Amino acid sequence: MILPYALDFALGAFGLCLVLNLIRLFTAPTLTDRILAVDTMTVNAIALVVLTTVRSGSNLLFEAALLLALTGFISTVAYCKYLLRGSIIE
Repeated sequence: MILPYALDFALGAFGLCLVLNLIRLFTAPTLTDRILAVDTMTVNAIALVVLTTVRSGSNLLFEAALLLALTGFISTVAYCKYLLRGSIIE
């Protein structure tokens, strides 16, 4: 009964967070702040995909959320390694 309202609120909240992270991505003073903004955007995108899947009632997009999480993790590690050492592959 209250689940559709809660899902609508959560989708709106995560959508707003995604927009605010996009603003932070363009206004961040350092590269480290931009990396954190992209990582947070990945987490928000995963939440949006999962909430959309719960709202639709199917299990199709859970694998997409998992792949997005893995890609976000690998990209964050690669960016941080580039910052520390200057190259990704040693």
